Amino acid sequence: MELNKYRKLTTNEIDRLINQHCGCDNWNAIDVTLDFITDQIKSTLFSGFNFLGRFDQEITLPGGVKLKTGLINSRIHNCTIKHNALVSNVKSYIANYTINENVIIYNLNELAVENRSSFGNGVRVKVINESGGREIPIYDHLSSHVAYILALYRHRTKANQIIEKYISEYTESVTSNCGEIGIGVQIINCGIIRNVNIGAYAKLEGVSKLTNGTINSSIEDPVQIGQSVILDNFIICSGTRITDSTLVSNCFVGQGCLLDKHYSAVDSVFFANCQGLHGEACSIFAGPYTVSHHKSTLLIAGLFSFMNAGSGSNQSNHLYKLGPIHQGIVERGTKTASDSYILWPSRIGAFSLVIGRHYRHSDTTDFPFSYLIEEKDESRLVPGINIQSIGTIRDSQKWPKRERRKDPKLLDYINFNLLSPYTIQKMIKGRAILLDLLKASGDTAPYYTYHGLIIKNSSLVRGIHLYEKAIWKFLGNSMISRLQNNSINTVQDINKAFSKDTPIGSNCQWLDISGLICPSDAINQLLDSIENGEINSLEMINSSIESIHQNYYSYEWSWATEIIKQFYGVRVEDLTPNDVIEITKKWISAVITIDELLYNDAKKEFALIKQTGFGLDGDKSVQQIDFNNVMGEFETHKEIQSILEHMAKKKALGDEIISSMLGLVESEPIKI
Repeated sequence: MELNKYRKLTTNEIDRLINQHCGCDNWNAIDVTLDFITDQIKSTLFSGFNFLGRFDQEITLPGGVKLKTGLINSRIHNCTIKHNALVSNVKSYIANYTINENVIIYNLNELAVENRSSFGNGVRVKVINESGGREIPIYDHLSSHVAYILALYRHRTKANQIIEKYISEYTESVTSNCGEIGIGVQIINCGIIRNVNIGAYAKLEGVSKLTNGTINSSIEDPVQIGQSVILDNFIICSGTRITDSTLVSNCFVGQGCLLDKHYSAVDSVFFANCQGLHGEACSIFAGPYTVSHHKSTLLIAGLFSFMNAGSGSNQSNHLYKLGPIHQGIVERGTKTASDSYILWPSRIGAFSLVIGRHYRHSDTTDFPFSYLIEEKDESRLVPGINIQSIGTIRDSQKWPKRERRKDPKLLDYINFNLLSPYTIQKMIKGRAILLDLLKASGDTAPYYTYHGLIIKNSSLVRGIHLYEKAIWKFLGNSMISRLQNNSINTVQDINKAFSKDTPIGSNCQWLDISGLICPSDAINQLLDSIENGEINSLEMINSSIESIHQNYYSYEWSWATEIIKQFYGVRVEDLTPNDVIEITKKWISAVITIDELLYNDAKKEFALIKQTGFGLDGDKSVQQIDFNNVMGEFETHKEIQSILEHMAKKKALGDEIISSMLGLVESEPIKI
């Protein structure tokens, strides 16, 4: 409603409002829309300057109760209330707000803005280290990647200072002494809401108290805040649901998250599709898909992503010397078993499983896909064993299926690949370490020790084998993708297909920037551009990060070419059809070997011991029938079928590549 479409109340309208038990200390301070009617404004007190729309429609509350829009039994101070909002039964008052069209506010204690507010923007959240030093100033459009840089790239001081300056400027731009309730918002049976902006179509029901925050709801992906929730110093993003007595203080909650069942979080950030139920979080950086579902589970002072925290999982972040100054890194895809414990500082490698209690500051970053097991008060490492775990494959398949975000504007860019330069570079290093241990101590030693970790002989030998198969699987995947994406009719076509798209990614470390897998070259270029002024806004930073994400496969190939040369001994520019055939055969062997291991691992779930508890009131035949009806039969189970189909599909693809290469060998002219 534009200001020039307002008018003053007429004397007749004022009389009618008074007759409807309304009051105002200065009726001249109320402006109304041109087609304003008084019928649905009853028992309401006005103060300050107010702008009122038209109220002439009917709305339906949950349960089918129909009410007329309007202002009923409330107190309004310095507000703009647009067309066909319903404000009813406000026990205290609404002050300093713009309330948009079709908003429902029904049974509310208080809605007010006190002084100037930034609505949660600029709040500094002490993540990863409880004592501070890695604070993130949160703002409405914070991505997991920008947050990662702010928290963990303290060595790039200038870039961080510039990013913080942009956030400060944004914070100032949204700071106001007037809040906003977006179109279609429902606020029903709520307590105190103070200094909070609420985006379109958010639904708040039974909320206890919200202070100093923003709810960035949208029509495409509304936010839900439920019973007895208390939020303080916060920003909530689209598609998120927070309910059932959850307590949140000094937190950013990203898109598509779920915080429920009495969850408690303080000084933490949660990004895309995180879930927290029952337990608590303190000073954590929860990257995409961090999940904690159990009571007595504490995540504290650490970096996590794609994590599943088992019941009673715990970490300790201080040794009672200089306070809670220690921190932990749990790389993507890790699971912790029930009652697991890790003493910080520690670093757990990607896609690992932690079982038991570990007091030795473990560092398994060079051993992804491993088990870290407590045995007789020692930390035992089983390298690479998760490569053959059907659970790991199931996890990788379920993450994309559990994408909750519906907002067309996504903040976080997520790469779901299990095998990527990020994990393969670690396998290459881990394999080299295992080979060195084998060489140094001999192949007959029963145990090997690496940085306080105990590795059994059989585990070490198997780890070398599994890492090697995974490396060849990745290299074959990358090479065959290049062949599939190009028309190959001559040897020259092979050389063209294998040429790099970009030098970025070739000879550098690869990183997981909280969901974004990318080469350090790309991140350093981004930070350099920020420092030299080429990138000069938050929007440009986010656009550059999106570009890095979109160019992943070009970067991946640049890196893979160097690894093929390292492992195969020939530059990709010099690969012949016969070389392609040999690498493809290695790839087929790796894929089939890993799939067979997955098949055998899945088969364990159908073993007799796993049928214990089935067929409760019958004999063995009833037990088998009950088990099959619940779990399905082994050969027809969807996971088993998926493995068998994958093996057949990849074998056929490999045979097709080999056949096409043989055709080139036969057609290649003989050199004289």
